[in-house]
Amino acid sequence: MFAVIKTGGRQFRVVPNDVLEIGKIAGDVGTIVQLGEVLLVGGDTPVLGAPLVAGASVAAEVLDHKRGPKVIAFKKRRRKNSKRKRGYRDEITVIRVTEILTDGKTPSIGPRVKKEKPVAAAPAGDETETAKKAPAKKATAKPAAKKEAAPKTAAKKAPAKKAAAKSE
Repeated sequence: MFAVIKTGGRQFRVVPNDVLEIGKIAGDVGTIVQLGEVLLVGGDTPVLGAPLVAGASVAAEVLDHKRGPKVIAFKKRRRKNSKRKRGYRDEITVIRVTEILTDGKTPSIGPRVKKEKPVAAAPAGDETETAKKAPAKKATAKPAAKKEAAPKTAAKKAPAKKAAAKSE
């Protein structure tokens, strides 16, 4: 079963367990939200809305709130010494579709519980974690700096030219 929903001025074709990035919607991370603007419910017997399907909704879990990529709006009028640069980033909500509901039903699936990674116990007598992360640095000898040759000044050459000019 799939559905076509409308949110944030855009339309999305969704199936359960789809992960979408949509315009920002209200809801804390980990909560279930219902998207009510369903345009079509597909499957064995597709149902088209006129414009919306009555009693249909899509339940989704909010995974994250973030910001999209930066978009730069740069305007310039040539030969007029006029330019303007403006940038913005869209607010985005990442959701996972949990189920597609019809006939005015309420969501039956709750938010997923995150599995915690098991912490491996260190065998007795090992170094502490901080000692493993920051190994001791070895002292290295720095090579001696090369001496720069003294630049030849133009003052030494100038008297020779003057003496040559006087002899002629």
